[in-house]
Amino acid sequence: MIVGLEGKIEKKEPTLLHINVSGVIYEVFVSVNCSSKITNEKIKLFITFIVREDSQTLYGFFDANEKKLFDTVIKINGVGPKVALAICSTFTPSSFSQIVSSNDVQMLKRVPGIGPKQASRILVELSGIIIDGFDDDVSGAGSAHLDASLALESLGFKKDVIVKVLKTCTSDDTSALVREALKKLQK
Repeated sequence: MIVGLEGKIEKKEPTLLHINVSGVIYEVFVSVNCSSKITNEKIKLFITFIVREDSQTLYGFFDANEKKLFDTVIKINGVGPKVALAICSTFTPSSFSQIVSSNDVQMLKRVPGIGPKQASRILVELSGIIIDGFDDDVSGAGSAHLDASLALESLGFKKDVIVKVLKTCTSDDTSALVREALKKLQK
């Protein structure tokens, strides 16, 4: 699995880079925000590597918070890599965190490809999960809550019940959160 690339930029477009890493050129999709931060010919990017039946695609991020944002929203049902990249292009991680905490559907609808229905669904899925937002501390707490929420939802529990129970849980990693939440849900 590819988690990072360091090399020389061969080709740069607003949302696409070709990066030469020791003679091998990789095509990497980036957000507009990431692309605008690139000033040097040499670059180091955090990578999310997505393998599908018909493609293997690399998505690059200049900072870890933007990667964390992408990885969080792509786990939501109905949000693909293009929409997740559009969210990263439209908002910074901290501004997206504010949108989620204030439940601002109108702001989220500004993202190309997101309508009112999908914006509402994204905010419902993320409610209670991204509380502290994205800051310099790239801990996995928000991601663990999201993973635990998705796992419990796949077991048939209702989203609103899951959110309430996870707020009362104290565990930090996904498996411990799921176990703790299951104990509380069985009462």
